[in-house]
Amino acid sequence: MSTTTRAAVVESGGAPFTLTDVELDEPGPGEALVRMVATGLCHTDLGVASGGLPFPLPGVLGHEGAGVVEAVGPNVTGVAPGDHVVLSFTSCGGCHNCRDGHPAYCATWLPLNLIGGRRADGTSTISRDGAPLGGHFFGQSSFAERALVDERSLVKVDPNVQLESIAPLGCGVQTGVGAVWNVLKPEAGSSLVVLGAGAVGLSAVMAAALTPATTVIAVDKAAERLELARELGATHTVNAAEADVTEAVLALTDGRGADGVVEATGSVAVLRKGADALAPRGTLVVVGAPPFGTEVALDVNALLPGKKVVGLTLGDSETQTSIPALVALVQDGRLPLHRLITHYPFADIERAVRDMSAGKTIKPVLTF
Repeated sequence: MSTTTRAAVVESGGAPFTLTDVELDEPGPGEALVRMVATGLCHTDLGVASGGLPFPLPGVLGHEGAGVVEAVGPNVTGVAPGDHVVLSFTSCGGCHNCRDGHPAYCATWLPLNLIGGRRADGTSTISRDGAPLGGHFFGQSSFAERALVDERSLVKVDPNVQLESIAPLGCGVQTGVGAVWNVLKPEAGSSLVVLGAGAVGLSAVMAAALTPATTVIAVDKAAERLELARELGATHTVNAAEADVTEAVLALTDGRGADGVVEATGSVAVLRKGADALAPRGTLVVVGAPPFGTEVALDVNALLPGKKVVGLTLGDSETQTSIPALVALVQDGRLPLHRLITHYPFADIERAVRDMSAGKTIKPVLTF
């Protein structure tokens, strides 16, 4: 039996989010119906809404959900009605990378999460007046009062933690944290640079503050974000509007360069600056995603001293392990995620979009 719910629908590329009633299919095998409590707004949502990716529109986006399970479909064993859950990406569970503990690199990740708009079998999860809509975004489409969610997108969490405070863990936060913990893995005394002090970059700064790295450099053009980065654990900041990034990093590392760099801006010019600032055997983690087909020129000879450039999706996280750990850190105050969040009523989604686009807020979280 279908469920009618209120959702924010994007009618076409570049159109605003419009609240309207939609119908959710009943939970099928491996699915659950979740009452949304909160959901983060991410730049990926805005990129798809603008028409920058081939997601089928009209459609319902949203991929940083948090809520309470209301019903489950056949064969669901990991959650039950009443469970509090954080929603993250989905994956097939059976390919080589999924079996190897790297579901963010699932063989079917793109169609299941970002561009397919349907279940793996091609059926629709959301419709309006009998016509199917693009849905199943990251296995959830959480810009709605209720969402039909893949079990593999669901992570059961401590019910004592306010869901409004942890919704961004499903994408942006675990991406920034994972860049540091899962890829760079800083050793004692190492240096780390974060390019871009948005939600992902500041999550990387907070993660770096919980490692043995002794030099954590945050780079941005906004002075207030650089000040926040210092408060969250950066030992140094660089204002990219006032200084050359590569030269500044070299100066702060006694000419050696950085052991690790997180590129979270999506700018190929900034990426190149980060690559040029690497120390021998250093690693640049590419997190920011420019439009498909974007290329960057690198000095090949400069890479020969063991330097690495590594792409990253969703922190290379195994969500069932990583998200509960992050929830515990938020609960203990060691991951002060609340410093990034501004709450908006779901009905004010367009105001949240404007504020995020204008840089007035770092991580908007919609509440229901």
